[in-house]
Amino acid sequence: MAVKLDKKDILKALETITVPGEGGNMVETGAVRNIQVFGDEVVVDVQIGNPTLQARKKTEVSILKAIHDLVYPKAKITVNVKVDAPAQPQKKVPEIKGKPIPGIQNIIAVASGKGGVGKSTVTANLAVTLAKMGFRVGLLDADIYGPSMPIMFDVVDEKPRAVEVDGKSKMKPVENHGVKLLSIGFFTQPDQAVIWRGPMASKALNQMIFDADWGELDFLMVDLPPGTGDIHLSIMQALPVTGAVVVSTPQQIALADARKGVAMFRQEAISVPVLGILENMAYFTPEELPDHKYYIFGQHGARNLAADQDIPFLGEIPLVQGIREAADVGRPAALQEGTPSEAAFLEATRNMVSELVQRNEYLPPTEAIKITTMAGCSAVKNKRV
Repeated sequence: MAVKLDKKDILKALETITVPGEGGNMVETGAVRNIQVFGDEVVVDVQIGNPTLQARKKTEVSILKAIHDLVYPKAKITVNVKVDAPAQPQKKVPEIKGKPIPGIQNIIAVASGKGGVGKSTVTANLAVTLAKMGFRVGLLDADIYGPSMPIMFDVVDEKPRAVEVDGKSKMKPVENHGVKLLSIGFFTQPDQAVIWRGPMASKALNQMIFDADWGELDFLMVDLPPGTGDIHLSIMQALPVTGAVVVSTPQQIALADARKGVAMFRQEAISVPVLGILENMAYFTPEELPDHKYYIFGQHGARNLAADQDIPFLGEIPLVQGIREAADVGRPAALQEGTPSEAAFLEATRNMVSELVQRNEYLPPTEAIKITTMAGCSAVKNKRV
């Protein structure tokens, strides 16, 4: 004769069992989720918070013993123990972000994965273009091992002066072409190699950042060295960088390194918005053939990289002899009005500022309105060519 078990008797038996590590009986605490009875067969579903194998096994044995001892010794029992351990809090990745610097509204890092792509030349021309547009601009030459800004701004023989600010002695940046400038090149001889380890280079950078009287700036442009190393991390840690611009030539070798530069800014600990990619030395146009473009280093490589990475393409800077000559004599090509070089840098700068505005980053309201209403302001749409 088949035995029919009573669910109430089983619940009463389970009340004698304490939940491992929690206290309170199994029924009162809600650990028993379901009981099914089929004649002399019993299925018990239990949920506990202790994830150890020992706790699971103890729970199962206790249920079997309780039902056999208190209800029916020959009952066929199936116990399903589910563990509902509390979710472990995710470890927060420490964010590498400097504290805001009073008086400086936007800090733009200009980077390149590879050396020799014209990053410093581009930075200098973006800075003077911003100054021409009416912004207050500073430029930090963070390329410790290869400072070139003193030459590009024709201030090789200048030295920062010491001034007193709030009772503290600070460096007064050298100024030319409407841009305030600090560089390690001001403190070394032209033929002197800077042979410093990372910590010493980082200390020098911190002095130029925090021991300087930058005053009120709308933009501080930071010319980073090539690659992704100590200096880059030091800058990200010391400065609250608003956004980054990555410079590359169309050449595949340069683009491979530019991709790494984008990845660096996108790392969770750094998380700096990439405002766009700018293609330098995009094409060559001879003076005698103004309608011809020769793509010496490849065609549209940086534009396609921007599309692949889903970031704005800021524009193309042509390979023009005058840009190199202007940098060598300390008068950036963007100052030469009416030239293709000036037009190219103006478009790139407008696109960079437009991207900042669209991202709701802070800009002086009147200047933001002025820039966004300029013709040709919108960043080039990502489109693979």
